[in-house]
Amino acid sequence: MSSSCRRPEHMAPPEVVSERVHSRMIEIQTQMSERAVELLSLPEGQPCYLLDVGCGSGLSGDYLSEAGHYWVGVDISTAMLDVALQRDVEGDLLLGDMGEGLPFRPGMFDGCISISALQWLCNADKKTHSPPKRLYRFFSTLYSSLARGARAVFQIYPENSEQLELITAQAMKAGFTGGMVVDFPNSSKAKKFFLCLFAGVSGVLPKGLGSESTDRGVSNQAQFTAQRSRFRNMKGKSVKKSKDWIMEKKERRRRQGKDVRADTKYTARHRKPRF
Repeated sequence: MSSSCRRPEHMAPPEVVSERVHSRMIEIQTQMSERAVELLSLPEGQPCYLLDVGCGSGLSGDYLSEAGHYWVGVDISTAMLDVALQRDVEGDLLLGDMGEGLPFRPGMFDGCISISALQWLCNADKKTHSPPKRLYRFFSTLYSSLARGARAVFQIYPENSEQLELITAQAMKAGFTGGMVVDFPNSSKAKKFFLCLFAGVSGVLPKGLGSESTDRGVSNQAQFTAQRSRFRNMKGKSVKKSKDWIMEKKERRRRQGKDVRADTKYTARHRKPRF
């Protein structure tokens, strides 16, 4: 996940870059859309009502329609939505900036997919843009718009571990549980990241493709939960100032024989009684 000056989100705002579509990209996007729908684990043979965030010209929507689902697409680019209209896609289209939140009623969708769009929220294209606030606004409104037990799957190209931590932290703050599924983790070209989020009910995180050939020490899963346990950073350490970080610091001071303030109601149950 090394940084590159050629990354599209570093070249121009999304409404500009998203207009440059190559035939190879169309093929790749269709494949990733198919994988994202697979990770949604939708009921077999049952049409669902899905949201496509960053729908562009409707390529992912074409696959959703072929699979028998109904869908709504949201995109920030008027040019790409015009292309979708010209292509006469079957879904409903909405112009909007996902960083400003989604305008849908609670429990409206059975699932959500997004292909190569979420990482744009990690950039501040305007002085007024705050990536953490925009990510939280998006995730909180998405959480509300999903039926309880529904999933949201985001195919992303993370720039680095800090960007992954930023995204997952805001998703947890909004109430999601879930984790990262990595397909073909040993391949530099085929490797794909899918953020799988559960709304309301924690599910079993799917296995990444190519897991049978994964080397030891190379994970194709990274799970988190928004319930009582806290996200740990990419080095395996608790996030600074989190509950786990405070508990670990207290325990270190006790082992050093130093006085430690009385535990709160959250940490007291982890202590052995003193006699």
